[in-house]
Amino acid sequence: MIRRIIKINEEKCNGCGACAAACHEGAIQMIDGVAKLTRDDYCDGLGDCLPACPTGAISFEEREALPYDEEAVKIAQTIKMIKEQNVSAEAGENVQPKVLPCGCPGTQSKSIKREPVAEPAPAAGCPTQAPAYAPVASQLSQWPVQIKLVPINAPYFNGANLLIAADCTAYAYGNFHNEFIRNRITLIGCPKLDEGDYTDKLTQIIANNDIKSVTIVRMEVPCCGGIENAAKNALQASGKFIPWQVVTVTCDGRLK
Repeated sequence: MIRRIIKINEEKCNGCGACAAACHEGAIQMIDGVAKLTRDDYCDGLGDCLPACPTGAISFEEREALPYDEEAVKIAQTIKMIKEQNVSAEAGENVQPKVLPCGCPGTQSKSIKREPVAEPAPAAGCPTQAPAYAPVASQLSQWPVQIKLVPINAPYFNGANLLIAADCTAYAYGNFHNEFIRNRITLIGCPKLDEGDYTDKLTQIIANNDIKSVTIVRMEVPCCGGIENAAKNALQASGKFIPWQVVTVTCDGRLK
């Protein structure tokens, strides 16, 4: 099949290995001091490795390639994890087994009802002076929020204004709850760290529910393009015409 996949210019490669470390799927290996794409079917085409390369040796290309095999990647990651734990155990380190996602109380779907929050009272003796700080009420209206954990069909999706956000955005932008989470159903993810692509899951959510609008909030960094592309592709694949917008947050916490 023809699909987008990374391309490595080996002449530009300085052998630092940053791209191999950034590729959580294990598609890139260092061979004889040079980065090489060793498994087409391990490359998801999101390009997490691009911003990690200091010499600009990595780019995208459209070519004939094996389809991305998420199941094979998961198996390879599990084998790698077990090997690393065994090495650590042999070295005498106290190793706690990692738990793979398998369903837990944290994945149980539920709605959250918020009570109105009273405005903070002025400081005593000075009716016009605001308090030093006021607690900010959470605007989250449902759980879970992680794209990988949220169910495809949940009551709160009915008539929802959907927020699809890179998880760093809420930390970078101070008023995130009031401006973005409020009155929206929130889904978060990190295309650089999460396994696989979000497109299929988001497509199913949009196609199978009465979604009224979609707001995509991403960071300005290149790897965040993965969540924007997944959301746009899902909107297109759903076959629905839904109003949508993209908002970018800068690394110093401003709206771009």
